[in-house]
Amino acid sequence: MARRVVITGGASGIGRTIAERFAALGDRVAICDASAGHIAAVQAQMPEALSVQADVTDERQMQAFFNQVKAAYGGLDVLVSNAGIGGPAGSIETLKLEDWRRCLSVNLDGAFLACRWAAELMRAQKSGLILLMSSTSGLYGVPNRAPYVAAKWGLVGLAKTLAMELGPAGVRVNAICPGAVEGARMDQVLAMESDFTGRPAAQIEAQYSQGVSLRRFVSPEDIADMAVFLASDAARQITGQAMAVDGHTERMV
Repeated sequence: MARRVVITGGASGIGRTIAERFAALGDRVAICDASAGHIAAVQAQMPEALSVQADVTDERQMQAFFNQVKAAYGGLDVLVSNAGIGGPAGSIETLKLEDWRRCLSVNLDGAFLACRWAAELMRAQKSGLILLMSSTSGLYGVPNRAPYVAAKWGLVGLAKTLAMELGPAGVRVNAICPGAVEGARMDQVLAMESDFTGRPAAQIEAQYSQGVSLRRFVSPEDIADMAVFLASDAARQITGQAMAVDGHTERMV
């Protein structure tokens, strides 16, 4: 039976890869994304998906999106709360409050809003899975990335708490914690850290790779594999967990 899957930030990067993977399995996929251009591309390339431009930090837009999901699909089996931004790089005394708030708003408030409406649908049907996209930064401290790290640690705490709240209703909740993921977003992070530290981006990239046992970045496909596994019956007893997909982090810096 086709599952009903919602992916926030699902029109590019990791989210798009996850959306394509679930769609390839025959599932019914709904995507929201803040980028009109990315949504237009999904509508052209994945016409069977419900694709909506919506800002995860906007309560009205998110409520309207979930109302569309409910009207189209009648319920929800899997939420992948994936929308997020990297936030600024800098020592704590140099960071601006507006940048701090923006990073936490997209990464943490967006997850809260998505979970709130997903939980309502899943409680009613007494089943479902919520996946929160955290990071290995949500398991370790990372100097000069305080807003991002705080948000990602918050997502792990949210996953564990919601697993307790929703477990009696048959709903599982887990966090996925990717390591360094190859792609455009990681390129932006490397450039940002290079600007802050004055070190070449290639040197920072090599440092990230040397900090994991497998000595390589993970791919969006690796993250999609974990999402699909956690949505499978093989993972029926897995909840309240922070699942690292990172090649085994030995050090963050």
